[in-house]
Amino acid sequence: MRFTMKAVGLLLILMGLLWVGQGTGVVHWPESSFMIDQRPWIWRGALLAALGVAMILIAGRARR
Repeated sequence: MRFTMKAVGLLLILMGLLWVGQGTGVVHWPESSFMIDQRPWIWRGALLAALGVAMILIAGRARR
């Protein structure tokens, strides 16, 4: 269970960082993405990454 929560948390962090990168226009992958240079995706990505960090922290504190 802890491993799964940490893995999902890591995926959420990576996806959130991708969204932030696309929202700021730094990342242009994939080229046909509708999120490129769209400011709302910066905040959504940051929120998703924060959720991933929270999941990892909770999994680390879970009873073994």
